[in-house]
Amino acid sequence: MPDSDKAKPTPLHELLGWQPAAAPATPAADARANGTASAPTTDDARPAAAAPAAPAAPGSQRVAGSHPAIAGRTDHRFAVMDGSNVAHSGEGDGARLANIIAVRDKLVEDGYEPLIVVDAALRHQIDDQRGYEELVRQGAVKQAPAGTDADYFILAFAKELDAAIVSNDQFRDRSKLFAAVRRNVIRYMVLANEVVFDKRTSRREKGRH
Repeated sequence: MPDSDKAKPTPLHELLGWQPAAAPATPAADARANGTASAPTTDDARPAAAAPAAPAAPGSQRVAGSHPAIAGRTDHRFAVMDGSNVAHSGEGDGARLANIIAVRDKLVEDGYEPLIVVDAALRHQIDDQRGYEELVRQGAVKQAPAGTDADYFILAFAKELDAAIVSNDQFRDRSKLFAAVRRNVIRYMVLANEVVFDKRTSRREKGRH
């Protein structure tokens, strides 16, 4: 079978129903959308632009869609949050939804667009199940398929999107396959819903090699 006939693999972010933020519209694009653009001249003749993508299916909203602060900004980058690790951080053994929300909001404040990935088992461990299920319904939290390792998806998303990872996990069992990605891990602390990121981790790890 010719290579051109082979189906291309679906990107991981599409498999979980998540789309990165669209590029901001230009004035020319706005004019065309409003029907106010002038007729093109000979020098401006170019092939017609591709038709806009179809709207995302219900439940596939962007992770930061509920945060107006991120909309229209051009200084942000992506950060994949290890949601299960974040939920279980702090004192005690319980999983707290407030930790996920606090870290998510801190990422947005710092100019990141967060993608929250969790283990399927977290829905049975979280303290606020109603609030958690609402975030899942909105597409703000992405659950790894049951029986799979969320760490793989977290690292694979980070590699595909050139994103930082927010986790206190060492990911040692994935060190060979995702060695470069592991250098982009941001460590954190959550204390009384206040979040502090340690963004020096990647530089320290690079110095050890």
